Amino acid sequence: MKKPSRIPSGFAYQHECILLLVLVALLLCAGLVAPAFIDLKTQAQLSSHIWELAMCALPMTFIIITGGIDLSIGSIMALSAVIMGLSYLAGIPVCGAAALAVIAGLAAGSLNGLFVAFLRVHPLLVTLATLAAFRGIAEGVSLCRPISGFPEAFTRLATATIVRVPCAGILFAFCAAVAAIVVSRSPLGRSLYAIGHNETGSIFSGIRVRPIKFWLYSFSGLIAGLMAVFHVSLRNTAKADMAAGMELDVITAVVLGGTSIFGGKGSVVGTILGVLLIHETREFVSWQWNRNELNLVVIGAMLVVSVLLNRIVPDKKKRSHARTVFSNIHH
Repeated sequence: MKKPSRIPSGFAYQHECILLLVLVALLLCAGLVAPAFIDLKTQAQLSSHIWELAMCALPMTFIIITGGIDLSIGSIMALSAVIMGLSYLAGIPVCGAAALAVIAGLAAGSLNGLFVAFLRVHPLLVTLATLAAFRGIAEGVSLCRPISGFPEAFTRLATATIVRVPCAGILFAFCAAVAAIVVSRSPLGRSLYAIGHNETGSIFSGIRVRPIKFWLYSFSGLIAGLMAVFHVSLRNTAKADMAAGMELDVITAVVLGGTSIFGGKGSVVGTILGVLLIHETREFVSWQWNRNELNLVVIGAMLVVSVLLNRIVPDKKKRSHARTVFSNIHH
């Protein structure tokens, strides 16, 4: 039996190296302009803003590798948060309300997966529709009113630390390590790349394409529900307009990290670097100019740059990598 090759080695991490250099250059420039920005205490305080983006980027990486997309992440977060808030107001303990929020996220993601995987509707159309539908439901059931007044113990959850390390950061590190292993060293990871390269060929190769797609979108909804709980804990407020534009940030981070929007290419390492680059850029813009509207311009520009990087950086091993993926599956 032929030994499977490791997926990321096909890309040689050339894109990730470029991102790392850009990130280092950004921090050096930021340190020259505003030395207080790169102070460890400042970065620790700003880190609470990164975990939602970072966690949601992991399932999005899987989805985009297969050639799909999920535009409804922010709306699922809003719907889950509103369900949590209303449940708490109805007398359900905060732990039970948080569990309902996560279940709601899983159900919303599973609905996306049902349409994409089994009804064969294009993921762009499905998630564009649910982007509007889920947020509309959240606004309708909450009457657009913010819900607050959660217990103090719950509101401290988002900023809890273990040996001065944020619990959210520990959770992300664990999830990112598992995701990287799954993508690079597991049969599921090889299947994701194969689906992205050629879905029809993957079906004839015996890959269970439909169940994989279904569970990917379900997992995306699950993470969105979990991050809704984190968001409510951090801000002590659940409202229908939360996480607006989150999908743009997440997709930008994944594509900036080198994952091809056409599928078949990407890595978790690249996604992590993309998340860090977007986070540091966004925070520095807000820190230096105190104008959050500039972030929309900056994030949009970074999305264009990420596409250009994917075109400029040569992927000489892409075709041979595709052949390796399918030959490993057959063997």
